[in-house]
Parts: sequence; structure tokens; C-alpha cells
Amino acid sequence: MLSAFARAFKTPDLRKKLLFTLGIVALYRVGAHVPVPGVNFHAVNQCISATKSSGLFGLVNLFSGGALLQLTIFALGIMPYITASIILQLLTVVIPRLEALKQEGQAGTAKITQYTRYLTIALALLQGTGIVATASSGALFSGCQYANQVVSDQSVFRIATMVITMTAGTTMIMWLGELVTDRGIGNGMSILIFTSIASGFPGSMWAIKLSGKIGGGWVEFFSVIAVGVVVVILVIFVEQAQRRIPVQYAKRMIGRRAFGGTSTYIPLKVNQAGVIPVIFASSLLYIPSLVVQLTNSQAGWATWVRTNFIKGDHPIYMVTYFVLIVFFAFFYVAISFNPEEVADNMKKYGGFIPGIRAGRPTAEYLNYVLTRITWPGSLYLGLIALVPLIALVAFGAQTNFPFGGTSILIIVGVGLETVKQIESQLQQRNYEGFLR
Repeated sequence: MLSAFARAFKTPDLRKKLLFTLGIVALYRVGAHVPVPGVNFHAVNQCISATKSSGLFGLVNLFSGGALLQLTIFALGIMPYITASIILQLLTVVIPRLEALKQEGQAGTAKITQYTRYLTIALALLQGTGIVATASSGALFSGCQYANQVVSDQSVFRIATMVITMTAGTTMIMWLGELVTDRGIGNGMSILIFTSIASGFPGSMWAIKLSGKIGGGWVEFFSVIAVGVVVVILVIFVEQAQRRIPVQYAKRMIGRRAFGGTSTYIPLKVNQAGVIPVIFASSLLYIPSLVVQLTNSQAGWATWVRTNFIKGDHPIYMVTYFVLIVFFAFFYVAISFNPEEVADNMKKYGGFIPGIRAGRPTAEYLNYVLTRITWPGSLYLGLIALVPLIALVAFGAQTNFPFGGTSILIIVGVGLETVKQIESQLQQRNYEGFLR
């Protein structure tokens, strides 16, 4: 990987793309530290150091690189765009108009992307209003004595200014991501998410060292690094694993020329769903805590939620989290991969799986293989997501364990994809051909 980056910097056009990407990343990190107008930055710092935990808003804070709890202009991060993309992808299966646009090729994809942008702005307005209202009520930092001083001026004009600023920040992040995709290296949105998550690693590792009790915390520190190396190797191994289903295309005579007769394969990844099931399960488990925190209810059900669903080290929380991840893995694979559509396309172009009849038998075979391969993928996702929750027990209330769950899946996935793109572009530029 390091050699690929070194060779990329020696290539002039690739060096420009890498420097452009690094410049956008630096600009993104600067914006993540600029506070929104109307926020008492001193009170925010006091509450962050006092609460020690991101609590309810941990997922959004993870994707914003810590900007959410600091109430900066990039507080919402890339989360509204991720949510909008997932919603549009789900609606594509339900709404025939969106499905028709998807089948139109590049023009239809551009139209769906435009809808995603509009929905991102709408969700940013909605989420920004919720975050500002939560911060104004003091619920963003529950248990902090300075929580009610975070937003001192609660006039309509000031609240509207804060919401518009956060929405504009999300729009700018979306624009920066598209700039990286067009002029830089890799997928821009993925690179920004990678940057947000990676920015929290040094602080998380140092917090583990400070909270350690053996050898001044260094034993825990290096133990976490060892666990992290094992987890990263496991994630790389599973993310690269795939089941290749062979496909043979029959020869066709058009005039005097023969077409087809080639062999290829359909790659079915073990983790076909990616990180989406973990995001779905985390978001769904936050809902009971959100209802309790906003209503401040003291009823029996609220007490049960506070006992079992606020902290992730409770067995009921862990089991529920694991089951939801497995369920959403099957759910997302079912809506993102359509065996019948794949079988119809193969039949249309004269393709078939050796030993399997074209048409419905091919669709049934693909569905059978996909179901069997999703089981180990979903169990793998559940186990990886439980790593930081197990760390809560092992390292004592260390909620920001870096190597596990959503963070490590995104870090490894984006890293592998970016390296592949760099290597592919290097191969294109170093190809000499037959003639020298």
C-alpha cells in the first residue's frame, strides 16, 4: 500500500489528484472546528470533558469526526447525505418511477443523484433543528452543569441562524465530496467519512492509556493495538472474500461474424450488505433512548430502557444489537440484489450458469447461494459490531474503543477501495504496450 502511494506521488497527474484530495480533507477538518454562531464554546468544552461519553448521539458524532458535540458548522457531517442515499435506494425498489430512472443508465443515475441532494438538504434542516433544540434544552449534554449555557441566546433569529448554518455546512460537505470524486482520488463521500472516523483514533487510544491501571496504562494501550491488528486482518480477509459463480455466454452468428462464447463470473461478496446493517441497527436502538431523554419520563418502561438500552455493556442490549444486525443484513441484501433481474439479463444476452437452466432455475439458484453466503456475512458483521461493546466491559466504560463496529468496517473498506483505484490508475499510466 505504501509503495502504491510512493509511486503515485512520482506521477505528476496522480500527485496533483492526491494533493487536491489532501487539501479538501484539510479544509474539511478545519470546518469541523469552527463553532456555529451563538454557541458558548467554553460551556461546550466543559461539558465534553465532563460527560466523557457521546451517549445518544454517538453515531452522528462518529461520522462528523467529533464536530456534532462541539456544535461546529460541520456538526451534522455527512450523515444527512448517507440517510438520503439509503432512503432513495430503498424507494427505488418501491416506486416504479425511480426504478425506471435507475434502468435509464447515466441520465437516470444523474436524476436520482439530484433527488438525493434535495433530500439531503431537507434532512439537514430537520436534523439541524433537532440538534439545536436538544442543545438549547440542555439534553445534548445530560448530566453537565453547563448544559443550559451552551445556547445562551434562544431567540427565533438566533436559532434560525444556527440551523441554516448547519444546513449550509452539510451542503458544503456534499459539494466537497463531489469535488474529490471528480478531481481527486477515490469516492469523495467515502474519503470524508474515512477522515472523520480516523481523526478520533489518536484521542481514543490515548484515553485508553490514561484510563489503564496496569503499567501506567501501557499494557492496555498495546493490548488494544494487538486486538486492532487482529480485527483489521479479519475484516480485510472477509471483505475480500467472494463467491464467484461462473457464467458462460453462448456463441451467436451475426452475418459472418461470431459473437459471444466468453466465460465470466458473478462475484457475490460474503459481506454483500457492507456497513449498512450496522448503521440501521444502531439507529434503531437509539430510538428508545431518544424517546426517554426527550420526554424525561419516570414510568416503568422508561426505567427499563435506562437500565438496558442506555449503556452498551448490558447483555440485553448486546443480544438485541446482534439480532438486528443479522436481520438488516438479510433485509438489505434482499432489496439491493435482485436474482430475477440478474437471471433475466443473463438470458437476454445468451448467458447461463453451467449445469443450471436459464430463467427461473437460475434465479432460484442465485437466491439459494446468496442466502447461504449471507449467513456468515451477517454473523461476521454482528461479531465485529460487538467488539467495542465487549471493550466496555474489558476496559471499564471506555465508550470510544477505536477498533470495532462501524468505524473499522468503514476505515478498512475505504482504504482498500482507494488503494485499488490508485493501483489501477498507476497500471494505466505505466502500460507500455507491444511497441516501444
